[in-house]
Amino acid sequence: MKPKQLMVLLVAALVLGGGGLWVLKQRSAGFDKSRSAMGGSVLGPFDGAKVTAIRIQQGSNSVNVVRDGDAWVVRERGNYPANLADLGTFLQKLDGLKVARPVNVGASRLPMLELTGNAVTVVDLLGADGKPVKSLRLGKQSTKGGGEDPMGGGGFPDGRYVQVGDSVSLVGDPLSTAKPSPEEWIAKEFIKVEQPLAVTITQPEATNSFSLTRTNEFGEWALVAPAAGETLDKNKLWSFSSLLGSASFTDVILNPDVAALGLDHPVTAQIKTAGGFTYDLKVGKAEGENHAVQVAVSADIPKERKPGADEKPEDKERLDKEFKEKLAKQEQKLKAEQALGKWTFKVSKWTVEPLLKKRSELMASANAESGKPDPAGGGADESPFPLPKLPGAKE
Repeated sequence: MKPKQLMVLLVAALVLGGGGLWVLKQRSAGFDKSRSAMGGSVLGPFDGAKVTAIRIQQGSNSVNVVRDGDAWVVRERGNYPANLADLGTFLQKLDGLKVARPVNVGASRLPMLELTGNAVTVVDLLGADGKPVKSLRLGKQSTKGGGEDPMGGGGFPDGRYVQVGDSVSLVGDPLSTAKPSPEEWIAKEFIKVEQPLAVTITQPEATNSFSLTRTNEFGEWALVAPAAGETLDKNKLWSFSSLLGSASFTDVILNPDVAALGLDHPVTAQIKTAGGFTYDLKVGKAEGENHAVQVAVSADIPKERKPGADEKPEDKERLDKEFKEKLAKQEQKLKAEQALGKWTFKVSKWTVEPLLKKRSELMASANAESGKPDPAGGGADESPFPLPKLPGAKE
């Protein structure tokens, strides 16, 4: 081999060797950088006290949950109170987000991770000046069964691709509650009727109206002013004993059109409880799976305790304390429920179904009274736990 050829080979070997060494060093540095990033904070340090609003956007949909004095409200729902429990949980998740795996992607791969366009969900934590204190972009969820491959199959979401600045990471939380839906962020606490003793339902058609009463929370319901031949079917009254005891609503209606919602000719309900609360409700017509509902609450709460005839002096302090604690809870309940009076709510059909019953629907049929089965359906079939029909049984 000529000396000149040998020099060319040596130079080539050095260049290739140096290049190989440089690539190896770069890969090693990248591995060390990734390894150090794993487990690190996604958002990094920031002052949470400066956050006065949270904005969540996806395409044309958005929601703004903002701090209003000591309260948090949902701007898109007329400043209706926000669900503080859900809001607090969400903020804690964001603050505690850790990098499960750094993801090295170029701009061309961001759409595959749903980190661009209408697919991406943008979360901004805003300061008092309206500028972001921190921002992050939420992309595709990763799933068990699909692994960490964004193109993987179905399964239960166990993580999500997140972008902060130019850095993309896979985190170990799917952040499923990060939705730009105002109805998802409002507080859903509604009226809670306890121990109803009297119910009056007034239908637009007077003959469909009725009133029920009972002496205590365990007593049987009786029809007020029954007409000749009217007899209540006890199996059709079970829902009134727990009427609106765990009620909720799906959304609030801003600027309600009273006529369009049927609130100009509503079904009205008045419910009086053993605790002195009175609930007056207006129920509009059905819109999909919901009815428009308005509610007004009042209460006659004793402010002082009347000592028992045989009350012992040593019991007075304990009984007075219990009375004051109960009074404070009742006054707090009244204040919270009266605040609902300025809103119109979307309430599910299932929740208001007992309020929409007609007088005739509560009556025992002539066949039921005689002990014969009612061909139109009634009696035990109206109970919450009807007996199942056996296979092959005759109808």
